[in-house]
Amino acid sequence: MLLASTRGLFSSVKMLSAGAFALGLLAAQPAGAVEIEYWQYVFESRVQAMDELIKEFEAENPDIIVKQVTFPYADYQTRVVAAKAAGKGPDVVQLFYGWLDNFVAGGLIQPLPKDKFPAAEIEKDFFPIVSAMKRGYNYYGLPTAVRSMALFYNKKLFKAAGLDPNKPPQTLDEMVKAAKATTKQDAAGNFQTVGMALDIARQDHNWWREILVRQFGGTPYSDDGAKVTYNSDGGRKALDFYTGLQTAEKVGQEGFMDEGQAAFRAGLAAMVVDGTFRLASFNTISGFQWGVTELPAAADGTRSNYASYFANAIGGTAKGEKLKAAEKFLAFISSEKAMNVWLEKVGELPARKSVALSEKNLADPIYGPFIRGLNYAHTTLFVDEAAQRQITIDMVNSVLLQGQSTADALSAAAAKEQHLIDKRKAN
Repeated sequence: MLLASTRGLFSSVKMLSAGAFALGLLAAQPAGAVEIEYWQYVFESRVQAMDELIKEFEAENPDIIVKQVTFPYADYQTRVVAAKAAGKGPDVVQLFYGWLDNFVAGGLIQPLPKDKFPAAEIEKDFFPIVSAMKRGYNYYGLPTAVRSMALFYNKKLFKAAGLDPNKPPQTLDEMVKAAKATTKQDAAGNFQTVGMALDIARQDHNWWREILVRQFGGTPYSDDGAKVTYNSDGGRKALDFYTGLQTAEKVGQEGFMDEGQAAFRAGLAAMVVDGTFRLASFNTISGFQWGVTELPAAADGTRSNYASYFANAIGGTAKGEKLKAAEKFLAFISSEKAMNVWLEKVGELPARKSVALSEKNLADPIYGPFIRGLNYAHTTLFVDEAAQRQITIDMVNSVLLQGQSTADALSAAAAKEQHLIDKRKAN
């Protein structure tokens, strides 16, 4: 009986405590406060950074409450679409820039009000790649941070191969030589370590499309993104180079350790082309020292890079007081203050030039190569990022797995992608 009474007492105390806590929360929230929802996908450092920014924003705007809602990446777009169909949804939503056309077509987001977000100011303050969020005369979102690519390298494997760990390759030829020196195979020809981690499904499709094609004298698309132009001599040479890393140079293999970044993390890949978003993961590596350098230049000195970003936009269902609150919150998470928090907590580069191009950031051995890469970066104007990526994957696999010539594979991919673009543009 004593035990039962004690349980009853604890239960009553818990109920009273919960009630008091709820009343405390109500008391802390000002009467008439507007509550808005911010949605993004689950990525621990990004969620934590946004929690911090929300806390600062609410302190500055006590009449606005921001609730952060997250979903797994694989389900994210589906959940946004389903919420819109139900007449609900986020007031401010994060989206990959390559999803823009799909989000606009579905009414998932609305244009930014020109009086609050003037185009002239956006284009003066942000890196030029922000224009990928513009359709016609309307901007539909702004990034807090941007991403570019660089070459990560394993200093331990470089030193073991007799290479200077403080002098990473600066040209494609130097990169291939370093890859050959650091590749190891057993007697049966199985890779023990690869000189290059190759992974077309992750970041190599961007490396080929926006970087190698340009370095070999081609262009991937017309300036407006409406025409596929990589079916050219430059495009073929770029595909020859990329697939040749496996077939001719034998410095890596698609599928080694399942993912390229996993092979690098395990210390079994000397180099990998990847983005700033990998910094948080690679910072946990304890088995070896790694470095970062700008993507190697072509033989004639040509450099190129691919820049991407997740932008924040105002949800299609936001109206009235929620719309006004959403505008304030979007302005805050696009501010210099927010970008410094994001750089510190997430490791992604500030989207405003004034923040990113500081002397400190440019001199940083890790951030510096990525930031310098923004000066010559391109941003693909995807109409359907997933579908266009798959076309590139299929093109490379047709060469590596089916023995198709690079010229034929390139021609087939270009025709298929042009059909996709034409179909989406027509709709």
